[in-house]
Amino acid sequence: MTTNTAAAPDRVPGSSRYRDRFPLELGGKLQRRTLVVLSTATILGGLGFGASASVGALLLAEVSGNDAISGLAAAMSNAGAAAAGIPLARIAARRGRRTAVVLGSSVAMLGALLAIGGAAISVWWVLALGIGILGVASAVQLLSRFAATDLALPRNRARDLSLVVWSITVGAVIGPNLMGPGAVVGGWIGVTPLAGVFVFTFFAQLAAVCVNFFGLRPDPLLTARLLQAEAEAEKSSDVRPETTSEVAASRSAKILAIVIIGMAQAIMVGLMAMTPLHLKHHGGSDALVGITLSLHIAGMYALSPVFGILAGKIGRLPVIVGGWAILLVAIYFAFISGDNNGYVQIAMTLVGIGWSAVTVAGAALLTDLTTLGERPKWQGRADTFMSASGAAAGVLAGIVFAMSDFSILALVALALLTLGAIASMYPKLRVARQH
Repeated sequence: MTTNTAAAPDRVPGSSRYRDRFPLELGGKLQRRTLVVLSTATILGGLGFGASASVGALLLAEVSGNDAISGLAAAMSNAGAAAAGIPLARIAARRGRRTAVVLGSSVAMLGALLAIGGAAISVWWVLALGIGILGVASAVQLLSRFAATDLALPRNRARDLSLVVWSITVGAVIGPNLMGPGAVVGGWIGVTPLAGVFVFTFFAQLAAVCVNFFGLRPDPLLTARLLQAEAEAEKSSDVRPETTSEVAASRSAKILAIVIIGMAQAIMVGLMAMTPLHLKHHGGSDALVGITLSLHIAGMYALSPVFGILAGKIGRLPVIVGGWAILLVAIYFAFISGDNNGYVQIAMTLVGIGWSAVTVAGAALLTDLTTLGERPKWQGRADTFMSASGAAAGVLAGIVFAMSDFSILALVALALLTLGAIASMYPKLRVARQH
């Protein structure tokens, strides 16, 4: 990003009082306000989405009477996020981040209502469809983390991105523990107790819509483009064009960064999707399931600022490699867990931590590899592939778990980790990292 030497253009909404003081004022004060708005909306969205994610598999198993179908909860949620990734990115590119995140959260609200209706009429595919549409909320969270980098200086991108990721912690950790209150609400509206959680989801998404609609002004992406245009107008036109080999190498690196992010997502979703049923099959209570998922989600988000800071200080790739190492330990505990619920909790906590390291550093790396003009397009591709990988992993996990057990599922996760680790060591990625 080239805006760190530019004066703020007058045509940026609200920028006249910052003229000639960018980035200290516009790139600092406006960026801080943008982070607060994105973080607040993400907390609310995480509250609703975390609540519904915790009961999706159990509710589908209850309504359908088939454990194998329960894997569709994670699969549909990730499929919904995957379907929304590129369209939301295109909307962001044309109309700005604000329009994209508000629209996405509004669609997620409809998904919550449909899920409640599916549970009320006991039709599992309607419930699954609702969960899928609600998955758009996940795409909004992914888009929000990239929105945090639009006005950030390059050295702060990973940190600012990770702060928005961290904000998911509050809602996401509380969410799985709303199963009890959700049962009360379910009784009030006359649906199965587990479906009551989706009521919280609906209102949380509504609150997120309001926060982003009123707070995300001026739009960070549109503002960054105006600042870049001003900066480039002051540059010399004598700029050496990129060669074909440079463009090819950069494209290869972007694809590898997307693969890395996708493999981490597939590992996380595959193991997480079957954890509630695995615990239930070994005598686990609803409370144990909620605590385990809370530990897992805390691992996913609580340490993200640490990984963001590390990615800025020691580099993106070392943090990614460290994430693979943590995931390897997690897979080992999942493989040996059997009926030891403590091992399952250790495994799922470490899965969350490893996922956080890989995805935070991977997203920052992808942002580094893209220019401001092409950034939404590649970020949308990354979000789509990430969510699609999770959807495929959710389906595969349900099949593998129904045919075998949790230990075999851990071996499948090990194969995915191997693919991700190989991609991280590819020479072109290391070269492109210096771009």
